[in-house]
Amino acid sequence: MLSIEDIMGMCDCSREEIEAIAIHEHVPDAVASEMSEYLIRCPDGVLKIKRIILDDIECARIKGRHDEAEKLNQVLMHFVARHPDYRPGATAW
Repeated sequence: MLSIEDIMGMCDCSREEIEAIAIHEHVPDAVASEMSEYLIRCPDGVLKIKRIILDDIECARIKGRHDEAEKLNQVLMHFVARHPDYRPGATAW
């Protein structure tokens, strides 16, 4: 049987990035791990993941969870550094 660490280790996103997707999509980490792997391989998937993390940041700020928003901002910066696939003219970033 695979553990959640095994599942997360098989994809191209960090644990924190997967957790951000899980929160946004209201799914377990294992499902979010699969979603992240699918999205990262789609032509506009990197932009979609960036948008998900940005949405999570905004939601945390609205709820006054500034520590959570800052943590998610760090997750976003890490994601952008690892996946610099931004295309000019795209609206997600």
